[in-house]
Amino acid sequence: MEWVEAIVKFVNDFMWDFFLLVLLCGTGIYFTVRLRLVQVTKFAASFKAVFSKIKLRGGAAGKGGMSSFQSLATAVAAQIGTGNLAGAATAIVMGGPGAIFWMWISAFLGMATIFAEATLAQKYRHVSEDGTVTGGPVYYIRAKFTGRFGKVLAACFSVFLILALGFMGNMVQSNSISSAFATAFGANKWVVGALLALVCGFVFIGGVRRIASLTEKIVPFMALVYIAGCVVVLAINARALPGAFGQIFVGAFAPGAIAGGAVGVAVQKAIRYGVARGLFSNEAGMGSTPHAHALAKVEHPCDQGLMAMMGVFIDTFVVLTLTALVIISSGLAGGGLDGINLTQAAFSSVLGGAGEIFIAVCLLFFAFSTIVGWYFFGEQNIRYLFGQKGVKVYAALVLVFVFLGSLLKVQLVWSMADMFNGLMVIPNCIGLLAMSGMVAKLYRDYRQNPLAARAGAAQH
Repeated sequence: MEWVEAIVKFVNDFMWDFFLLVLLCGTGIYFTVRLRLVQVTKFAASFKAVFSKIKLRGGAAGKGGMSSFQSLATAVAAQIGTGNLAGAATAIVMGGPGAIFWMWISAFLGMATIFAEATLAQKYRHVSEDGTVTGGPVYYIRAKFTGRFGKVLAACFSVFLILALGFMGNMVQSNSISSAFATAFGANKWVVGALLALVCGFVFIGGVRRIASLTEKIVPFMALVYIAGCVVVLAINARALPGAFGQIFVGAFAPGAIAGGAVGVAVQKAIRYGVARGLFSNEAGMGSTPHAHALAKVEHPCDQGLMAMMGVFIDTFVVLTLTALVIISSGLAGGGLDGINLTQAAFSSVLGGAGEIFIAVCLLFFAFSTIVGWYFFGEQNIRYLFGQKGVKVYAALVLVFVFLGSLLKVQLVWSMADMFNGLMVIPNCIGLLAMSGMVAKLYRDYRQNPLAARAGAAQH
């Protein structure tokens, strides 16, 4: 197994230290320029579109798709996971407080990328003979590359996503839940794993209708609860906030000027860990969230592009930023803790024992919703590769991985999840960049003649 670990480490170091940072940020810059700062000019429209459509009891989803907000909620369910609690902590420990500034930069660029992803997912979504709607990067990849290259590229993306999210990624999420509950409540991991698998199985059996119904309720609730908890902690630590913001901005360009854990951290590390953790959390450019956005019932593809942008904003600029401020203002960064343990300690420094319980409960909602979202994304690709016949087998395997993940933390599995997450970016970005002309055309029609654009959208 040592040679496998060595290969995985080599691939991860190359991808996440250099290649993917350039590819993802480059793609974000390209779409930001080509779409004329869509994340700025259409931010108000995006905000209004999301918060005017929040419904905890939206219309029932089915094989014909789901509401625009249900699609966003399903996407955000996958975006807001353990990375929002542990990712910020890892970025700060490895890259210093300045990593948060670069996390913001990557999210800003990612908002343009995810607009393109959601728009293309809508444009090229697939409707089968029985009326079932599916979508995702495989369909816009195949639309652009119609020959053997397109088939191989799409198949590679599907396999990478199923392995990265459906199997290994969900092991990561279930392990985070069981570990947090063992720490906070002394819960038996076998029991936690069995209960988690049963609940997940109940949701999976209900199909897209139950998934949409769950996410539209759980996402707003979990976000509001966590944000409220962060606001309470930050209000108590209010005097430390100016210094926390100062560390972020100074650390972005001169991390050595900050005392404590940031000493010796180079600007390159601040950029590397800030960008990587940000992209890993909001998933812009990874090709995962388009599977949810493709199912939205909207008048024009760009309508869902606007919805998708707000998902990145909420994930990074709100949830991740609040987590980072709690950690930095606590003064515990650089004290030897990392990941979820550092986040728990930061909350506990203000809330006492209730801090660990609060994080454990939040982690349950965050990680569970991510399992549901990632299962759904994998299911769409199972349908593409094997048809409906493969769905039941896939669901059963996911439940097995969820249960095993709650019991064991095998570092190789964690590393392979990172590797396949990175690999799925490559075919997705190739498809996105190749289809940039179509994105620009749809957006131009949307801006210049919205009524005519909507009239023609029925054909997409």
